[in-house]
Amino acid sequence: MESMEKLKELLDESYTWPAPYLFKFIVPTSELSSLEKFTAKYVMTQKPSKNGKYTSVSITVNCESSQQVLEFYEKVSVIPGIISL
Repeated sequence: MESMEKLKELLDESYTWPAPYLFKFIVPTSELSSLEKFTAKYVMTQKPSKNGKYTSVSITVNCESSQQVLEFYEKVSVIPGIISL
């Protein structure tokens, strides 16, 4: 995917690996447990939306490379309705 290649280039230009990387997602609250399965070993900050239908999630992960960042995005992309920011 061309967009993933561009993201990898941007990450490599912006970070010196290994480095902490902040992942931000908006996930339907009903799918929050699905995200937690992928992030069990990391500290998650959660903030529910006003009506509780969605939850904003922030996770800082110490990544070894831009490839690890891309792989993390790939893993969580299977969650229905997730939005990666």
